[in-house]
Amino acid sequence: MKNQFPFQKPEIWGGIECTINRIQNNYRDQLDLLGHYERADDLNHIAQLGIKALRYPVLWEHHQQTPKQAMNWDWIENQLNLLNALNIVPIAGLVHHGSGPSNTNLLDDRFPYHLADYASQVAAKFPKLEYYTPVNEPLTTARFSGLYGFWYPHAADDLSFATMLINQVKGVVLAMKAIRKINPAAKLVQTEDLAKTHSTPLLKYQADFENNRRWLTYDLLCGKVNNQHPLWQYFLYVGIKENELDFLQENTCVPDIIGLNYYVTSERYLDENLDNYPSYTHGANGQHRYADTEMVRVTDKKIDGFKALVKETWKRYKLPIAITEVHLNCTREEQMRWFKEIWDEANQLSQEGINLKAVTAWSLLGAYDWNSLLTESNFHYETGVFDIRNNKLRPTAAVKLIKSLSENNDYQHPLLDQKGWWHNSEHLKVPTNQAPILIIGETGTLGSAFVNICKARKIPFVAISRADFDIFDLDSIINAFKKYKPWAVVNATGYVRVDDAESDAQECFAVNSTAPALLSQVSKMFKIQFLTFSSDLVFSGSKNNPYTETDIVSPLNVYGESKVSGEKLVITNNPDALIIRTSAFFGPWDKSNFAYDILQAQQRQTPISVLSDVVVSPTYVPDLVNTALNLLIDEEKGIWHLSNQGSLTWADFASEIASRGGMARPSFNTKKLIQMKWKAKRPLYSVLHSERGILLPTIENALHRYFEEKIY
Repeated sequence: MKNQFPFQKPEIWGGIECTINRIQNNYRDQLDLLGHYERADDLNHIAQLGIKALRYPVLWEHHQQTPKQAMNWDWIENQLNLLNALNIVPIAGLVHHGSGPSNTNLLDDRFPYHLADYASQVAAKFPKLEYYTPVNEPLTTARFSGLYGFWYPHAADDLSFATMLINQVKGVVLAMKAIRKINPAAKLVQTEDLAKTHSTPLLKYQADFENNRRWLTYDLLCGKVNNQHPLWQYFLYVGIKENELDFLQENTCVPDIIGLNYYVTSERYLDENLDNYPSYTHGANGQHRYADTEMVRVTDKKIDGFKALVKETWKRYKLPIAITEVHLNCTREEQMRWFKEIWDEANQLSQEGINLKAVTAWSLLGAYDWNSLLTESNFHYETGVFDIRNNKLRPTAAVKLIKSLSENNDYQHPLLDQKGWWHNSEHLKVPTNQAPILIIGETGTLGSAFVNICKARKIPFVAISRADFDIFDLDSIINAFKKYKPWAVVNATGYVRVDDAESDAQECFAVNSTAPALLSQVSKMFKIQFLTFSSDLVFSGSKNNPYTETDIVSPLNVYGESKVSGEKLVITNNPDALIIRTSAFFGPWDKSNFAYDILQAQQRQTPISVLSDVVVSPTYVPDLVNTALNLLIDEEKGIWHLSNQGSLTWADFASEIASRGGMARPSFNTKKLIQMKWKAKRPLYSVLHSERGILLPTIENALHRYFEEKIY
């Protein structure tokens, strides 16, 4: 990013989700949750993306939690110096969905003046800072804090909404005045949600109101809210004094760059037919009750889309535009498709003469708890461009995409050759000429799960069984790979009869060791990504805390030995192979699992024995497969542990299943492992944990979804 933002092909910027929001009297800091304060090398990793600018927090609530608190600039000074050394221009954010320190809030008439005072101190300390976003998304914040009561100060009326909006916009005006007294060249990058509302004919009046409201942040800053503005009377009606509106006309602060944040949910649809929508979408305006839902999910309607909304913005203001947030909380391929689509359309808009400066890869480090709009502390993490769950920045596939685009290269990946789900997914067709994932073992529990999830994720695949080719013959494997031309291979076959393996070692080793070794060898030959699966039974159970990827293997039985042998041969033949160790799994689509057996035993009152002293970490198949696919797309390699968080005995697991299944009197017998007359030894403890940072949802969460999703 150069000082004067050249009018040419858009740049790629980056951004870090940095909200410090307040719920009642509790503050939550995203940067703290994400571990950013403690990691010294985050910015070095981010710089490898090739971005030109970074939306970066210099947040008021972090630096001045109380009015008399002395500022400690050490951390942010170090960060800004590092950004300068990395040739990344910071865009300083002062308030991000916040309400200021404890001595003020969005309803406080002094809020704008307090913010201006803080902005002045920032500018004095960092006089070379050129780009500022004093308040991120004032309109959105006012809605969530003043209309819906989600965030502090938890109001839910029009006057509170309007007051909060005007206080924030006035804060922007005064903050920029204070900053420009120190640095006259300072520029305002004003962000807001690029929204639009659609409706049924009956609710057109409400949609019209919201479509006028969506421009208010920019209209107020540009001095457009006068007595001719469609919402002038609205402000006066709800109780805003005319002199407050006059102040913003007399003290315009036209953005140097309009920052548009566009999400797949930015376009809304209002419908009075409530029965067609879930209850959480229902609301009212005093005249009608209606559902407010995402336009993209109304399958018989067509959204205007990103390009149309940007054109509306350009026509209205004729000011330079940057897309300041592009993010999708979804599967890896959909995240990539979303960014690539916005990038391509932004370039088209630029070629059509719109002064579009940049597209911002948002939420570089991911985010916590946005699934509840930050109202719940459930530590729900959504991956960004990087995954930080191991307290390190693990690059996802999006890193290669963004780095390639920032270097003006055309990034290619088979999964980018089709449209995302937001293009009315019911009508999407998977391209027939696209390289597939080859799934070997289509009829087994794991193979059939890959088939189901690839269908749901619109990932082209070919599923074959051992009858379709000889997995023990090198030439047969080569011919199959030539025939199907996959970009990745998933080996979902396996010998799973643990006790039979004791007397059938040759067959067990052939399936679990020889076949994966040959498949990995041919995958390397064709430069194809390879995924295969191993087991928690590679461990002896001598530990009493979870096994990680680097723990020494020491199997107790032939089955475990065959898996260890397979791991070693696969890595020897193909060091880039991905091996996932998992525990006994249960799933919603077939009957070959422990959960089904327990439910059947309860329904039929058939006695069944369960172990009370063997501790495991059961794995929910949809979680396993979805995460495995993400890792495959990320081109990860080596051994990974994937199991749902938590541990329990088989007896406890059976009780949970029976209880959730509505069985008042469980019909199973508890036994000790030593009482079971099994041929193969089992470990008493085989709980898995990943030190590489991938955590599946909790067992409780998985069980809840199992009973919602099971179809047998």
